Amino acid sequence: MNTRALTLLFAASVAPTIAQAAERPNIVLVMADDQGWGDMAYQGHPVLKTPNFDQAAAAGLRFDRFYAAAPVCSPTRASVMTGRHPNRMGVFQWGFPMRPQETTLAEALKTVGYTTGHFGKWHLGSVRTQSPANPGKNGFDEWLSAPNFFDNDPILSRRGEATPTTGESSTVTVDAALDWIEKRSKDKQPFLAVVWFGSPHLPHQAIEADRALYDDQPKALQHLYGEITGMDRAFGKLRSGLQRLGIRENTIFWYCSDNGALPRGGSAGNHRGFKGEIYEGGLLVPAILEWPAKIPQPRSTTMRAATCDIYPTLLQITGVTVPHQPALDGISLLPLIQGADQQRDRPLGFWEYPIPGIRTPSAEWMAELLDAQQQGRDLPPYEASQRAAELPDPAYPDNQFPGHSAWINGDWKLHRIANKKGEITWELYDLANDPAEKNDLFATEPQRAEAMNARLEEWLKSVVHSLNGGDY
Repeated sequence: MNTRALTLLFAASVAPTIAQAAERPNIVLVMADDQGWGDMAYQGHPVLKTPNFDQAAAAGLRFDRFYAAAPVCSPTRASVMTGRHPNRMGVFQWGFPMRPQETTLAEALKTVGYTTGHFGKWHLGSVRTQSPANPGKNGFDEWLSAPNFFDNDPILSRRGEATPTTGESSTVTVDAALDWIEKRSKDKQPFLAVVWFGSPHLPHQAIEADRALYDDQPKALQHLYGEITGMDRAFGKLRSGLQRLGIRENTIFWYCSDNGALPRGGSAGNHRGFKGEIYEGGLLVPAILEWPAKIPQPRSTTMRAATCDIYPTLLQITGVTVPHQPALDGISLLPLIQGADQQRDRPLGFWEYPIPGIRTPSAEWMAELLDAQQQGRDLPPYEASQRAAELPDPAYPDNQFPGHSAWINGDWKLHRIANKKGEITWELYDLANDPAEKNDLFATEPQRAEAMNARLEEWLKSVVHSLNGGDY
């Protein structure tokens, strides 16, 4: 464990009804790669077959307004690990590594006795041994991870060693996680298992049995839908595995996706936009939370929640506090879990920074690593990960906020869109009556827009302060 993790302390005063209980809950966090809000049968999709997701949604707490922190993958994953907007740590787009200076959920939970494992897509840095941004350097005791999305029969990195596997990609991920979970359950030690699928990311390569379920659909959709069905089956295997091991009752089992729907074939429901966009369709994702010990009856919530809420929620539940905790963008959802009719008391900020992602070809890089290691050599991490701890030089200005940002306060959403010339336009929507963001009310609600923009710009300055290293 590194020095930042060693500074974490246990605080029994936090969430005493949970933290002082005889047994802390196990935690399993599952995430899809590019599954949109409407890519579920339980959301009314006319074609998809997702029986296991449907069962979970009907048994636990279903979030109907759950947001990814960003409209692309790596940034959202950073928000899960830290409770912070990804731009605070420079994870602007896909392929950007997470800074080693950040305190992760895995590191925090280890201070109160949790053992930790990561399985599947990482995409927060290189998964090579020497990488300062691999899962092991971020608090995970065990990891079988890919640098990005992966397809069937993937080569994965087991603690830095290239490891060929065989099978459908989501099932390979769940089988590895379940094998580890079973051993941990025998140890009677609470665990955090992070299980991140590589599906349904392009290119879609469903196994034949899953593809054949959608024979009446266009070829490309057959494989997209087939991958989601394969993911559903793996999710069901993981869910039933917790039951088989006798640990489901006191296990937090939390599912979501990393961004909104794919523009080709994905479903955002009736929401505007797709992956890569700050409109609702690019941010809203399916989300389900099961914890039978604390959520005995099924229910749904329309409260707006987000991936940045996962970290503070789990820290409160387990009784962990982080001394000198840097700025959080998430809130604890424990009152909601315990049955309160919770209203969000902190607005949600989003900021899509206009910079290209970093190419991260998982299959290519893992094949190179396997070949090198078979010859007795290891390979260094790719350049971005080698420099993961570097702070911006020169610093980013705190009076310029390029790209598309947004601020959600209650049911109102303000968009701030800065083009390449620095010209800014605004849009304002009443999401309660206009979830599709069709009726721009900016001109008719000037006072509301002005107040929201002031808060948004204050938040953007805070993010830049963190980005420049002000939190460390």
